Amino acid sequence: MATSSILQFTPFASSVDAAFWQELANKKLNVLKLSEASQPVYAYYATGHSQQTHPPFPDTANTTSSTTTPTTTTIMPTRICVPAQGLDTNDDTRPPFTFRVNGTLLNTNTLEDFKKLDKNQLFQQHTVKIWEAIQNEDALDHPNILSDFLLLTFADLKKYKFYYWFAFPALMPQEPWLQIKPMDSIGNVFSSMEMTALANAYQAADRPPSFLLRRKKPNTVLFGQLRDWDEFFTNEQDEFWVGFADPSHSETNPGWPLRNLLALLHEKHGIRKLNIMCYREMPGKVNLIDASKLLVAELPPTCHYSKPPKSVGWERNAQAKLAPRMADLGPLMDPIRLADTAVDLNLKLMRWRVMPDLDLDKVKHTKCLLLGAGTLGCYVARCLLGWGVRHITFVDNGRVSFSNPVRQPLYTFQDCIQGGKPKAEAAAQSLLEIQPTVNAKGYDISIPMPGHVALSSDEQLLKDIEQLTALIQSHDVIYLLTDSRESRWFPTLLATLSNKLVINAALGFDTYLVMRHGARHGSLGCYFCNDIVAPADSLTDRTLDQQCTVTRPGLAAIAGALGVELMVSVLQHADGMEAAASDSDCVLGRVPHQVRGFLGQFHNMLIVGQSYANCTGCSEKVIEAYQQDPLQFIKKILHDPEHLEQVSGIAQMKAESEALLDQDWEEDDF
Repeated sequence: MATSSILQFTPFASSVDAAFWQELANKKLNVLKLSEASQPVYAYYATGHSQQTHPPFPDTANTTSSTTTPTTTTIMPTRICVPAQGLDTNDDTRPPFTFRVNGTLLNTNTLEDFKKLDKNQLFQQHTVKIWEAIQNEDALDHPNILSDFLLLTFADLKKYKFYYWFAFPALMPQEPWLQIKPMDSIGNVFSSMEMTALANAYQAADRPPSFLLRRKKPNTVLFGQLRDWDEFFTNEQDEFWVGFADPSHSETNPGWPLRNLLALLHEKHGIRKLNIMCYREMPGKVNLIDASKLLVAELPPTCHYSKPPKSVGWERNAQAKLAPRMADLGPLMDPIRLADTAVDLNLKLMRWRVMPDLDLDKVKHTKCLLLGAGTLGCYVARCLLGWGVRHITFVDNGRVSFSNPVRQPLYTFQDCIQGGKPKAEAAAQSLLEIQPTVNAKGYDISIPMPGHVALSSDEQLLKDIEQLTALIQSHDVIYLLTDSRESRWFPTLLATLSNKLVINAALGFDTYLVMRHGARHGSLGCYFCNDIVAPADSLTDRTLDQQCTVTRPGLAAIAGALGVELMVSVLQHADGMEAAASDSDCVLGRVPHQVRGFLGQFHNMLIVGQSYANCTGCSEKVIEAYQQDPLQFIKKILHDPEHLEQVSGIAQMKAESEALLDQDWEEDDF
């Protein structure tokens, strides 16, 4: 008779789907944020099995020997798998022939916190949880509690490295269980008919349980639940077996879930010796459960479980040390997706700590049209990228010159060679090189300007009008960043017509203006509302210093950043572009109308400008005149910008003012 030996168990080896880490990252960013509250998680395991690798078919033409390469059998590890949807505990999508186990995930905010966790205390708490489920008999109704696990994690979302450590608490008696004799194959005890009945009965369940009772009668097998112990084992003539879905494929050791099952049976029923069936399925096999094993376990007579008992179960790492593991997903992920996620991460960190009500999606999905791809346009575009804006379009009909790259950060020396690349297209391409997921395009369009007679045909002029109109209508925010006053007039008219948010930035030598245009029919004015003259040609006959925007180098960066921040503030305000200039009811603070800066004094002034009924840019009179015949109206303005004063009513106002002055002069003569 064989002597007893200590009953040993095959521990679990964790296997985490790479997509699970992505889901954890998403939940961390969008739900958990800075919370370290524990989260439910689930995993599953399959019963122990092996895989056979068959040799390739031999080349019969070159065969010189009758020997063949033997089939290779690979024993699969005792894996517990966390699926991609493991954080969604309402989901139970898992492969057939697998068994679900539930766990608790605790994610820390820093690697230092992860290292400093009192892991012994957490492990003991989880042990007590399982022990209490045994004592209050919850484990009889919900046996999966016996396999509950603990998962500690830290997600480094900048580098996409995930540190983790699994614990599978297993209760230990004062002395170990003994194995009365070596494990035996089920085929040595059960007949083929009984094995078939066993497999059929087990698979008849929609979701076969992980733990159950089995009673062997001649030529058949009956099943019962753990809760049915007293009613199930009544006929002493039958053979009684306690079964469990065994994840181990070892010829000598059962799987880890048996340990807590033994603790349950001893505590609730005083069991010290029992027959155990290690149920192992072989999917696709004719004899489905041939790999199943049988054993007899016994607890020494004087041995008990302490209250609460000691436990073991921390998983060892790849070096077989009691230490965490690390999953580095960075090399496996698309660098473009990594870059896209990193942009969102920086913004969401800001929302976590300072502004939980910040609507980042609203900013992200805002479509921005930048009219002008010069110094202002470059700085505005870079700042928009920083806010996570994914749709940026440039309009500019210039080319990159050798003086541009040092002040305009989207261009390089190579963009200037051979006459220079078109600015709008080069700026868009530069954005794509910085952030590949941005939707960036550039359009070479001539903006019609009062006083600048079109050198192109009517067909080309109409094409420019229609293209610019379509771009403004298809975008949410229009930036006026061109280098002349008159080039901002037509976009102002079109944006007012479509009621789009307009952000205007203009530079002097050491001064700047950043403003938002008011909504159509609103009280706030546009860039032209303070003018009593129509915009006209300001570019002809310029001297060299007037041909370039001569400003202090840092001015455009300041004004560009203010323009973007102003846009974001407007987007976050409940009233949007209709927000009052004095209103500070915004998550980001005040939403001014105009910011006039004086770099010489390092001083800013907040100014409110009212809309003007006779404005040449946004008045209803001008809009109505344009709508009647867009092409003819624009052609007229290009030849005679003073026609704008006639249409808007400024000319009449001037005449009335002059008449009043003449009348005052005549009265003073007496």
